[in-house]
Amino acid sequence: MTTETQAPDAGRKPGTLQALAVYLERRSLVMLALGFASGLPNLLIFDTLSAWLRDAGLSLEVIAFFGLATLAYSLKFLWAPLVDRAKVPVVTRWLGHRRSWMLLCQGLIVLGLWLIAGTDPVSSLGLMALFAVLVGFVSATQDIVIDAWRIEAAVTEKQGAMAAAYQWGYRIAMIVAGVLPLALSEYAGWNTSYAIMALLMLIGVLGVFGAPREAQHEIRAIDTGDIPPAPARDGLEWAARLLLFVLGGVVLGSGLAGNAAILAAGFQALGLAGAAAQVTTLWEAKPWGVFAQLAGVVLGALVIFFAARPAPGLKTRPGRYLSVALGEPLANFFARYGKAAGLILALICVYRLSDFVLNIMNPFYLDMGYTKIEIAEVRKVLGVVMSVLGVGLGGFCIARFGLIRSMVVGAFAGPVSNLVFAWLAVQGPQLWALSVAIGIDNIASGFAGTCLIAYMSSLTGQGFTATQYALFSSLYALLGKLVASQSGRIVEGAAAIADAGGLFAAFTPLFAGLPPETFANAMQKSGVTPAALGSGYVTFFIYSALLGVIGIVLAFLVARLSPQPAEG
Repeated sequence: MTTETQAPDAGRKPGTLQALAVYLERRSLVMLALGFASGLPNLLIFDTLSAWLRDAGLSLEVIAFFGLATLAYSLKFLWAPLVDRAKVPVVTRWLGHRRSWMLLCQGLIVLGLWLIAGTDPVSSLGLMALFAVLVGFVSATQDIVIDAWRIEAAVTEKQGAMAAAYQWGYRIAMIVAGVLPLALSEYAGWNTSYAIMALLMLIGVLGVFGAPREAQHEIRAIDTGDIPPAPARDGLEWAARLLLFVLGGVVLGSGLAGNAAILAAGFQALGLAGAAAQVTTLWEAKPWGVFAQLAGVVLGALVIFFAARPAPGLKTRPGRYLSVALGEPLANFFARYGKAAGLILALICVYRLSDFVLNIMNPFYLDMGYTKIEIAEVRKVLGVVMSVLGVGLGGFCIARFGLIRSMVVGAFAGPVSNLVFAWLAVQGPQLWALSVAIGIDNIASGFAGTCLIAYMSSLTGQGFTATQYALFSSLYALLGKLVASQSGRIVEGAAAIADAGGLFAAFTPLFAGLPPETFANAMQKSGVTPAALGSGYVTFFIYSALLGVIGIVLAFLVARLSPQPAEG
């Protein structure tokens, strides 16, 4: 960030009308269009595409493999340094560094979607998969540069509004991409519907041309002048390092995505069918498969680290370039924030931990006795509206009260909303209670999400915006993935203890007067009484709220220390 954005809470705060007016500024409106362009291809290359593939008669196994087209979103930090450092020929001089990259990516996404639209999944499945991977890679790259432009286009006080506008555009695109192609396919066919989706990407192009002229982008040079060129050796070294990068990226991405299909396919190609079956079994094991996935993340990261590390005692141009391009952004962050850097990274990792563990909500609603239609109506209609409200509220509070104060309030949002679900568990299948709980949860998660995006944006340094933000955004969900894997075990374990008259049996009287349909299938599904299963859920929601206390403590520590970056 520029120096004018370094002290978010300093100076006089704007009034309410001024804080609201930020949403009508040119940058915020541009961000709405760019958020739409970011969200549209995400759903089209997997979720909506899976409906097309199923409609064409393909198996669920083949359809699931297409989900790997989205793997690039988990690995985008690997090529983010390229976005920070490389110029787009001709166009950069005309539009500037960030906008030229956005325009390039949007053009390639339009091309990729158009190619998908012209492909028959029955006769050219491999070609369609290739086009989907292309769109996934370019779309992830577009996310990198849109995030970088958003951060560099506005001061910290306005980052909340920028993040809110981005999320609004993104959510609108997700709705459009999830509904419109299916409706159009009934009348005009899938190919035509995808062609129309390609044309809708022009909304992002309009956003690029409507964006204000950006400031001159700083590209930090990598000095290789002291290393004599050796074309043959450098070429071989580049090939070897890039091969290791791909290998590490596949292992790392398979761990982050929780899908070992690419690893298994690689082993199959090498004739190691046993190894392919074994890695698939490890990844899919319940509940301990998540630790195999975490091991994949660690192993892949180590391979990437050694691929980028200079060879001991040997100076080479590839080693120098990769070590600086990938290592300097992280070193820059630690140099600017010093001892507070570790505390800041810890806060990013745990800030939304209480939200990430709520991966069993649909089973919870069904166990309570709500119908699928009731759940869908409340979650998809009221939930979306409340989420949009929460996102906007977060942006307003950041503009009105400052980023750090809003971050502290946002840290309370997850734990409080989780306690509301504990209250819901003892209400029985009352539709009004479900609406209250989901409404509060979506407002809270929208608010906290906006605050976290704005905070991570404020941490980036000049010349490394794309790379550092890509690293932060990959980091913040990693711990939640590990903890969330144990959610079901915690519910059933607490229910068993309650059924045996243990500590959590203190909650069972809360369920004495509930309708008989509440947790009616508890004995069949979990082997416990309905009251015991309800106690298990209450225990889980209290536990998830307590996890959020870690984020609250860290948020207060960061607010008290108010760490400011050193120049550099």
